[in-house]
Amino acid sequence: MSEARNRLAEVIEETRRSGKPISVTRRGRRVAVILDSDAFDRLVDIADDAADRRELEAARIADDYVPWDEVKAALGLQ
Repeated sequence: MSEARNRLAEVIEETRRSGKPISVTRRGRRVAVILDSDAFDRLVDIADDAADRRELEAARIADDYVPWDEVKAALGLQ
């Protein structure tokens, strides 16, 4: 952690350049990860998509959804 604090600009540039995340540890345990912002955005998008799929599956199981064909018809898209 102290090394990352002392070299923060270098660490950020390294992860930006390489695209690889860098773990920050304290007493041998990972406490943070420095990640390129584009990689972070991709991970957030993937997590959002996964959450949407889980919610859709739960709605299907509960039979609490409107089929896409009905949505298109209601919006006049057919």
